[in-house]
Amino acid sequence: MTRLVRSFLIVLMWMVISATQAKAQAQGQAQQSPAPSASSFYFVALGDMPYGPAMLSHPPYERLIAQINRLDPVFSVHIGDFKSGSSICSDEAFVEQLGFFNRFERPLIYTPGDNEWTDCHRALAGRFDPRERLIRLRQLFFTEPRSLGRQRMELERQSEVDARFQTYVENARFSVQGVQFLTVHIVGSNNGFDPREPAAVEEFRSRESAVVSWLEQGFAKATREQAPAIVVMFHADVLDENAGRPSVAETGGFARVIGRTLLPLAKQFERPVLVIHGDSHQFRVDNPFRDSLGQPITNLTRLEVFGATDTRAVKVQVDLGSRSVFGFVVVDGL
Repeated sequence: MTRLVRSFLIVLMWMVISATQAKAQAQGQAQQSPAPSASSFYFVALGDMPYGPAMLSHPPYERLIAQINRLDPVFSVHIGDFKSGSSICSDEAFVEQLGFFNRFERPLIYTPGDNEWTDCHRALAGRFDPRERLIRLRQLFFTEPRSLGRQRMELERQSEVDARFQTYVENARFSVQGVQFLTVHIVGSNNGFDPREPAAVEEFRSRESAVVSWLEQGFAKATREQAPAIVVMFHADVLDENAGRPSVAETGGFARVIGRTLLPLAKQFERPVLVIHGDSHQFRVDNPFRDSLGQPITNLTRLEVFGATDTRAVKVQVDLGSRSVFGFVVVDGL
């Protein structure tokens, strides 16, 4: 064998080995998602679904859940209305939706919407007592200090940390890489406030006090711990009923919790605050909130998720190295 031939064979062997290693490495990268940065992570937000008859609404919802599972977020949040306002509010319907939540591989955080209880008095919804349905929701969906989903996340519930509000198991908080997350029970239909119904007024006033306290405690905790950002999650589109601004009237269902609590706290916090809600079924990311003087609260961003017949979700990228912190990508069920 000549020296030239030997050199050629050595080079050829090196090329084969290198190609084999590169192929194996590429296959490994295809099978495993890249490790997240120490200063970034992502979660998924969705809500107001599934709506409509099961044969039409469930298949796209199931595909969306499967796609979210493939994305493997740190957690997902469903911001309420897991059924339409004209569908039955039965125990069977609740258990069925609980089953969907537990199909999420990663933790699923849930906060109630109005269709699950305040609107259950409607004829098509079964003429249930809304307060009784709320009790049942709490019994089924908030039985322990953990999330739903196949993998569970530990949560700090208001009922456990404040003896004054032991009823409010649905108000929760947790943190991921220092970012503080809060769920607060604020729903559509004027936050369940109906001055014509004494029982509704009593429930509303009590829940309103609990939410105000939970927001105050959450922002205080985030300030003490120097959290880089706060995410507040609830159901209601609080801008919908007052021509683009939250109500500041004494009779408004969002006056105290939003206008006199959340907005001042967010402005004072100064660092990024993200509000996630649903209710109006219109995807948007914007900065619509104003302070009491009508000035924009520039550090407060609003994400409204899809819903109703639009069965999509939103991947929220959190990058603590970015000035804006939050980024958004639409998730389609495939």
